[in-house]
Amino acid sequence: MNLSLKKISTENWEECITLSVSENQKGFVADNAYSLLQSKFVQDQYPLAIYDGADMVGFVMYGTDPETNRMEMSRLMIDQKHQGKGYGKAATQLLLEQLEHTYGRLELFTSAEPENVSAIRLYENLGFEKTGEVMWGEIVLKRHL
Repeated sequence: MNLSLKKISTENWEECITLSVSENQKGFVADNAYSLLQSKFVQDQYPLAIYDGADMVGFVMYGTDPETNRMEMSRLMIDQKHQGKGYGKAATQLLLEQLEHTYGRLELFTSAEPENVSAIRLYENLGFEKTGEVMWGEIVLKRHL
């Protein structure tokens, strides 16, 4: 695995919007096209493509939530063809390292649908803890960097 996170640009945005999750996961994460639009119209949102070498395998977005003013990882998706290979965990770890390097010590928040047990387990395995909050119908988790 040769993982990297790259900015979404004129060269890769179209490939990014073709990535998708399986039908049974579509209710868990926003479509990448929606996320890219959101990043253009909501301040401080940073969309990144997840690459393994030259292959785009997923998408992640982070930024400051306009409602809570907290830093959050608002999106994480791995294309259905690449799931089950450890990309979600590895990409999240890479993002955590980059955020700590860029911003220093901070609290990073994320959230997941209550039914998305695998995402919650992934986040908890990476050191996120449930806050007890429910926002947007999702369970909120945080991690100290």
